[in-house]
Amino acid sequence: MINPADYIKDNSLRIIVKPGKKQNYVLGYDYDKKALIVEIKAPAYDNKANKEVIKFFCKLLKKHVRIKSGHTSHTKILIIS
Repeated sequence: MINPADYIKDNSLRIIVKPGKKQNYVLGYDYDKKALIVEIKAPAYDNKANKEVIKFFCKLLKKHVRIKSGHTSHTKILIIS
């Protein structure tokens, strides 16, 4: 499995979210877009996927995580602190 901590640069992590999947899972890394590809169980409406992304990465990294940009986009930048 890919370790997301390896891709954190300057306390930020770029991700591409694929919502509405069977489980929360880090699929891989897109070298063209320089972003982790992440499947998320929650649907993309009503801010549910964003909340699930934060919860998932907090648990994975054991750190505080928030979304810096991309609240309404599949591509997001997370701040890790």
